[in-house]
Amino acid sequence: MNSTLQLKAYPHLDCDSNIAGGKPIIAGTRITVACIAGYYQLGMSTDEILMTLSHLTPAQVHSALAYYFDHQIEVDSDLAQSSDTEYWKSRVTAA
Repeated sequence: MNSTLQLKAYPHLDCDSNIAGGKPIIAGTRITVACIAGYYQLGMSTDEILMTLSHLTPAQVHSALAYYFDHQIEVDSDLAQSSDTEYWKSRVTAA
């Protein structure tokens, strides 16, 4: 996983082992880079992402996208795992 040192190149990002399993997030939020990347992959522009997540600044979204473009394989892998419905079904226990 990425160290805090690596994230210094992305001033609006942080990692916290207590949030999103330590995946890169927008600092001060629980919004992951993978979330921003997912919106981007859906075809949303930066402005559309900002309209959807109106509490974020353009600099935060651009920093998340820059991280995504620099670490695309890693982030895409995270997105694929989080989209694996069979995996998540297996994690749900019957009440």
